[in-house]
Amino acid sequence: MRLGYSAITWGGVVGTAQGVGSVADLFYATAGGRTVEAVAQIGSLGYRGLEVFDGDLLAFERQPDVLLEAIAQAGVELVSVYTGANFIYPDIADDEFAKITRAAQLARRFGASRLVLGGGARRSGGVLEGDFAALARGLDRAARIAAAAGLEASYHPHLGTLVETEDALERLFALTDIPFCPDTAHLAAGGADPAALVRRYGDRLSHVHLKDLDRATGSFLPLGDGDVDLAEVLRAVASAGYDRWLMVELDSYPGDPGEAAQRSRRWLEAQGVWPG
Repeated sequence: MRLGYSAITWGGVVGTAQGVGSVADLFYATAGGRTVEAVAQIGSLGYRGLEVFDGDLLAFERQPDVLLEAIAQAGVELVSVYTGANFIYPDIADDEFAKITRAAQLARRFGASRLVLGGGARRSGGVLEGDFAALARGLDRAARIAAAAGLEASYHPHLGTLVETEDALERLFALTDIPFCPDTAHLAAGGADPAALVRRYGDRLSHVHLKDLDRATGSFLPLGDGDVDLAEVLRAVASAGYDRWLMVELDSYPGDPGEAAQRSRRWLEAQGVWPG
């Protein structure tokens, strides 16, 4: 097993402002422009993989050597890039896929091998007939875009989207063969058992986000500080025959992000999976 960490903790997630006027320019990004700092700290703590948002790469599009040199100096590998779209609105589909194409090209340019896809908009008035089918078609198209760029795509269920619950995931996976990226905290917050879903969809397992959760407050936490049975998740991952990247993720932290990454490392050491 190889262990990586997401740069999201160094600022949390925001969106690029120009996306208000142009869907094709709507990227995820980590707030504060601390990507280089994040890369250095992640590497110094012994993690060997890195995940960033598509907009984090966009910030270095005209000066790629700045980020590439930081990655090399930290001794980490850019493994994965997170992107996504609404996928259910036909009028904006071409712009959304133009954005995903650009994200895939950026990911490959900076050395990534995986594209993690989120999204599937949940309408304010409720789910309409055909929304899940539209999401499935969109994910299949996005996976083809990723493959054309030499990337492996996977789908990440997420709170606030069509796919929050186990039932919703089952409904989607009946319509598409997109590989699975479980996020342990988001699945738990949606009422599911993450380990059980990893076992159920082990043949689709392509990427893993390890994250802990305090179910009482809904707060995401460093590994071992919440009440998700992450040890059981690791056993489920092993039983599925998955022996590739595990990406530790924490959306935000009130203190030093590096401290949070260190806390998660200590938990991984206690489980006997460190170093990866």
